[in-house]
Amino acid sequence: MADQVPVAIRFEGVHLARGPVTVLRGLTLDIRAGETLALVGRSGAGKSTILKLINRLLLPDAGDVLVESRSTASWEPFALRRRIGYVMQEVGLFPHMSIAENIAVVPRLLGWDDGRIAARVEELLALVGLAPSEYAGRRPDELSGGQRQRVGVARALAGDPPVLLMDEPFGALDPVTRAEMHREFRRIQGQVRKTVVLVTHDMAEAFALAGRVGVLADGVLAALDAPADIARSQDPRVRPLLEPLIEASAAFVEGRQPVRGPDGGPR
Repeated sequence: MADQVPVAIRFEGVHLARGPVTVLRGLTLDIRAGETLALVGRSGAGKSTILKLINRLLLPDAGDVLVESRSTASWEPFALRRRIGYVMQEVGLFPHMSIAENIAVVPRLLGWDDGRIAARVEELLALVGLAPSEYAGRRPDELSGGQRQRVGVARALAGDPPVLLMDEPFGALDPVTRAEMHREFRRIQGQVRKTVVLVTHDMAEAFALAGRVGVLADGVLAALDAPADIARSQDPRVRPLLEPLIEASAAFVEGRQPVRGPDGGPR
């Protein structure tokens, strides 16, 4: 039963303003341990702000954010962030380090011994589908975009954090590689069962990866439900985000060709 699953992250009436702009208005949200929650919405809706509140880069003006039943205000910031893995769109690998050294950053900060770190690096490279013998010694610029993104996921998991935050992690990838990464993410999450909060502008990506989807609009949760229920929503704050999917589906059924841009690509 869903109500028997412990809550990993809780927002209790959270308000946050950035200057004259109110970003979140009384947000209340429970994120269950082991679930993947996708947050979607227009730019400026507050999606990335929620990630920053979880890892204490921001504190709420009112209300509270709790991670592992503790207010983020009471956590020592670096201790909290070592409990949280972070995957971003540009990956952010250190170019002067090997792939193994990049993955080992957090374990070294945690004081793990060399043998434990080496075993963890090998385990994670295998988990993300990169042969340790082939990739551990390479530099980031020797890898494709999809391979670097896999390393980014491995690095985020290196310290075995219970929470994983993902901010547009696959947005810079081409469509084929992106679809491959979606499959890989589902496979990896099926094994590690982290609490994942994913921010994306792409409703199709949210539907592909998440067990629940939250739609943010005007600083509030306009909807929070399973993908199938979100897809049926008639809420005017939700429908615009569904229109690209509806249009693509209609075009496929009708056999219409996509509108082409000046470069010949779909527009």
